[in-house]
Order: sequence, then C-alpha cells, then structure tokens
Amino acid sequence: MSTITDVEVWGGIECTINRVKDSYFDQLNYAGHYQRQTDLDLFADLGIKKLRYPVLWEKHQPEPDTSIDWTATQNNLDRLKELGIEPIAGLVHHGSGPSFATIDTENFATGLAGYASKVAEKFPWINYYTPINEPLTTARFCGLYGFWYPHLKSDSSFIRLLLNETKATVLAMQAIRRINPDAKLVQTEDLGKTYSTPLLRYQADFENKRRWLSFDLLLGRVNKKHPLWLYLTQKAKIEEEELRFFLDNPCPPDILGFNHYLTSERFIDEDLKKYPVHTHGGNGKHAYADVEAVRVDLDKKTGAYQLLKEAWDYFKLPIAVTEVHLGCTREEQLRWLKEMWETACRLKSEGADIKAITGWAMLGSYGWCDLLTKDNGKYEPGIFDLSSGKPRATALAKLIKAISKGDQFQHPVLEATGWWKKDIRVLYYRNNIRKISSEAKSSQPLLILGKTGTLGKAFAKLCEIRGIHYQLLDRKELDLANPGHIEKVIAEKRPWAVVNAAGYVRVDDAETDCTTCYIANTHGPANLANLSARYGFKLLTFSSDLVFDGSKGASYLESDPISPLNVYGKSKARAEEYILNYDPSALIIRTSAFFGPWDNYNFVTNVLTSLKNQQGIKAANDVYISPTYVPDLVNISLDLLLDGECGIWHLANSGEVTWATLAKQVAIRAKLDVNLITGIPLAKFNYAAHRPLYSVLGSEKGLLMPELTHALDRYYREWESQDTINDIVINTKAG
Repeated sequence: MSTITDVEVWGGIECTINRVKDSYFDQLNYAGHYQRQTDLDLFADLGIKKLRYPVLWEKHQPEPDTSIDWTATQNNLDRLKELGIEPIAGLVHHGSGPSFATIDTENFATGLAGYASKVAEKFPWINYYTPINEPLTTARFCGLYGFWYPHLKSDSSFIRLLLNETKATVLAMQAIRRINPDAKLVQTEDLGKTYSTPLLRYQADFENKRRWLSFDLLLGRVNKKHPLWLYLTQKAKIEEEELRFFLDNPCPPDILGFNHYLTSERFIDEDLKKYPVHTHGGNGKHAYADVEAVRVDLDKKTGAYQLLKEAWDYFKLPIAVTEVHLGCTREEQLRWLKEMWETACRLKSEGADIKAITGWAMLGSYGWCDLLTKDNGKYEPGIFDLSSGKPRATALAKLIKAISKGDQFQHPVLEATGWWKKDIRVLYYRNNIRKISSEAKSSQPLLILGKTGTLGKAFAKLCEIRGIHYQLLDRKELDLANPGHIEKVIAEKRPWAVVNAAGYVRVDDAETDCTTCYIANTHGPANLANLSARYGFKLLTFSSDLVFDGSKGASYLESDPISPLNVYGKSKARAEEYILNYDPSALIIRTSAFFGPWDNYNFVTNVLTSLKNQQGIKAANDVYISPTYVPDLVNISLDLLLDGECGIWHLANSGEVTWATLAKQVAIRAKLDVNLITGIPLAKFNYAAHRPLYSVLGSEKGLLMPELTHALDRYYREWESQDTINDIVINTKAG
C-alpha cells in the first residue's frame, strides 16, 4: 500500500434529511447520533483530519422566525475542535429545504443564505462549508425522476431546481464570507460518466457535459459559448437573465468534492432485448436501456482513476474524494477503500492536486436501497456498525486508521481484486462472448473444515463468490482428534483463519455415542484453539441454541447462563469453555435450525419435497426456534471474522416460529397443501435427546441477520429455480 501521507483521510456521516410528499426522513435520527456524542471520539481515534458534519437547515430551522436551539450541535462542534478534527459544515444534504422555503421557490436561495449567516455567526471558527451536497444529483431526484419533493419530472423543473440550489450556494457563501472571509467552499457532486453505442453517442455526450453543470455555473462558465446553452435556454426554458446571475457572481469552489460509486458510470444501448425491462427508457428520440457500465464488457477506460483524471484536466482545481463507500461484503469494502486510496495517491504523484479521500457513511445508512423513499429503510453498516444500537468498529475502521497514520495494513483478502475488475462482473455482452479469467490466489488461505457437511460446503461456495482464497478439508486431510496432525497441517498451509464447520450433528445418536460426539464437538475445536495463538490464525467455530434449557421463555442473549439438556448441547457448551480459555480471540457463533438452498438435508427442503409428493408432515407445535438461512449465516460470519470480532455471537434470522408454523409458512409460499402438515407436541416424537421447548436466539451484540420472512422468500426462489431446472433435465432425458 502506498505510503504517501499528504493525501489526507477525512470522514463523513450519511446525514440526509430528504422529503417525500409531506414526510421528512432524517438519517441521523435513525442512527441515534443526536443522543450520542461519543461517536465523535470513535471518529477521532481513526486519525481523520476533517469530518463532513451536518449543521442542517431543515433540522435547526424547520419553521421561520424561530429561535434556533444550537445546544447539541454546539456541543458536538466544540468536541470536534477539542479532538483536532476540522468540520466541513453541511447545510443541506439531499434536502428540499424547510416547508417555508422549499427548493422550488425563490425563498430557497435567500432562506439558505439567511440560515448560513446564522451558522457563521454562531460558529465563526468553521472554515469549510458544503452549503448543498450534490446539487445536480438532488435536482435530478427531485425534478427529473420525481423520487423526492417536489416530485417533478421534466427538464425544465430539473434545471429550475438546480439553478435554485446553485444560486443558494452562491448566496450562502457570500453571507458566510461577510463574517468569515477565509471560509472555503467544498462543493460535492456525484462523479459519473455515460458510455454508449455509436447510435446513442449524442445522448452520452449530452449527459457527460451535464455532469459538470453545477460546477460550471459556480465558476461562471455558463455563457452563450457553453455547450448546454441552447438546452438551458430553449428546452429547459431558462431566461438569459437568470443565467447572467452566475456570470456576475462567480463562486469557484476551493475544493471540488467528488463522490464516486460503482453505479455512477452508465451504459446506454438501443438493443433493448439484451436487458431487463426495468432498465428500458429513452429520450423521446430513441428508446434504450440504461445499465451500470461495470456490468458491460466495455473496451473503454473506466473507473475512478480515469474519471478523476478527467475532472482534474477539465477544472485544474483541488480535488477531494468526498465519499468512499461500497455497499457490499466486508472484503469488497476493504478492496474498494484501498483502491480509492491508491488511486488518489497515484494521481497526486502524477501532479493532480488531490487533497483527500473520505471514509463515508461512518455510521452506516438507512433506506438507500429504496432511494430514501420510505421511512427508516434497510440499514447498511458503514465504517461502524450500529446493529446493536451502539457503534461497533468494522475492518474498515482498522484500514482507515492505518492509512491516516501512514501505517501498513495487510490482509490476504486484499491481495485479490474487487469484483468490479473481474470477468464475473459482466452481465451484458456486446459480442455475446463470455470470458472468465483465472483469479490469482492470495498468499494465505482461509482453511475450512467440514468438506462433506452443509456448512463447510456453503462456506466454500460463498468464498468462491466473494473472491476469498480458501481450502476445504475433510477429516482425512485434517484430523481434529489428532493434535499433532492438526499442527502439521497448520504449519504447512499457514492459514490466516480457520473455519471449523465440522462436527457431530446427530443430536439423538449422541445420547448413546457420547465419546464420538465429544471428540468431534469439544476436543477437536479445543485443539484448534490451543494452536491459534502460536500460529497466528483467527479461529471461527460454531455452537448451538441447544446449550440452553428453554426455561427463560424469551429470546436468549449471548450473556445468558447456559444449561444444556442433552449430550449434544453439553458437548457444545464444554467446547465454548475450552476454546475461550485457550484463545479469547476466537469467534464462536451460536446458531440454530439450518435451512439453505444447497443441500437436501434440512427441515425446510424436506417439507417442500414431501408436500410436493403429497406426503404428510408431522412437526412440533410447542417448540419455538429461530431458523437460520445458511447463506446469511455464512456471509455474516465471514464479515465478523474479517472485522476481528471475538467471543460468543448469536446469529439467526430474526423472528421466532414453531416447527409446525415454519412448515406452514413454507407450504404457503410454494402453494402446496397446508392440510398435509400436522402439528403435534414434542413429547409425541419420543426423541432420545431432551430438547428445550424454547431456544430462540436474540442478541445484545447486534441483530445482523435479515428477517426470517425475507430469508424464506429468498430460499423459496432459489429452490423453485433449481426445481424447475431439475424438471427440465428429467423431461429432456425422458423425451
């Protein structure tokens, strides 16, 4: 990793307050930041130099002519000063203004200027401002696509809103500089580009000129010679007098802030049949599909380096990457952050004035998968994970801390390239020629034990998808009962981590096969833990909900006392004790009732198969469990492993059901006969092993898994597609 340290590391909090109809959605309210000043100390520990921090208009002045309560914001800004972090104050973040001065009225620009003056008066020491975040993007969402207030959909409304935002930025900076002449404008915007087929080059050229429009207005470049002059004055119906304001009042940004995402680059193609219907659109002249360029096998130079270089060549102004974020698995997030850092350092070394990269969404974000059109949407972790209600540092925090302090951060998963640079990224082929290149393996593998089991196979499958180099071993290749053999294999393979997905799983047989159960479930994992510190690998192993006796009657948390009822549960409980005694840094996942799409030996698959064949099912109607979708379990476990988490964690899809209710939910999704399902008490099964009547897993460390209903929906879609393929194969052979 580069050691150039004059490219700074900044931080940023996703702080949008956007409006949909008459509802305002506040990201920091969802995140609980308003009640948690300790967040700032966590940010400071990362070594960041500046923080994009909200002092939002809609939050502080929702009504006109009211006294502003600055207390919480002042406390936080004062704390930032104490911590040596310089704030970049954001005044409107994807917002449309308070109801008395909305983005579609003249009051917006003058209203924001008045508010900006109050901010500068209250905090005259703040030197960096972003009056409006991504004005062009916000104008598109509000005025071209209709997602946000005022929900308009025309070129005229889009440009009108953009002009209002840009004028508001100019007036706001003028007001601020009357109080603080040294105040600097950090103007942010999405950094994208459109690529196209030859037929649609005219549309791509237009969009690629339009992407600079907010900056061109601020720089006083939009005159009669500007390539979009006719578009503005004729199609968007803007009067020349309105555009003259920007020529008379240039407000050049001191720093251009570019926010680049993998979806920011687009490809448009008139060959509609190649693409899903939801991508189809047009411009009135041609119909075309609009897709992510990263999903197309383009032969053009794309990506952050190319776009930032274009921006530098066009503007020759200082640049910061003001949002670095990827909503993906942890190793891909690490790869993206590392790549953006190295891209900035490379450009800096080539003469571009690159000031910083910004770790974005410090506290994560809510509802962006629905474009913030719903209240308190799906949560996505950021540099910190708020799933438990308080921030937990992820592996990204360690990477940012290392970069900001000029230290090396090395991890075998960073030796692989991100999915956006692999052939598997391509979904749409221009020439229908599919290419799959071999992926270089990292220096140290992830060792997965349990080659023939459900969990081991799932880990291997998802590591393949995630680009994590692994080796999957069976009992012959690594004998957990033989400490000497374990040590020999570990010394030879040098894994960075070991996932123990092996074990004895026959709960009833364990009652009479006690020795074998303990060797596999207790002594084997303990043998691994005894070696982990010596050989420097991270251990991930699995325990069970059957360490509990069910007497609590409410969801079990990690700290609840254990009291297993059967030999299997006792073997897992003893393993937990041994492992944490030998290796406190080990990660132990308690989980329950697996079901997944890649094996036929689980309750859910058995229900579907039986009902499809008109066979009856008996299921316990008095045992409450928390079923666990294996792909979710594996993905979250890998993220926690990369985060360096330790101790006991509970992972199960949120939601409790009885076995009988679970069977009926599965039947309903498959439109199969629920009358074939009979619910009976557990006692009537005459199992050899006693089982708790209630073993639902909750968590005090964070509810990281999706809802059970969502998991069942995804499982059924996967099962249905596989079942359809099997029917086709059988019928083809029969024919």
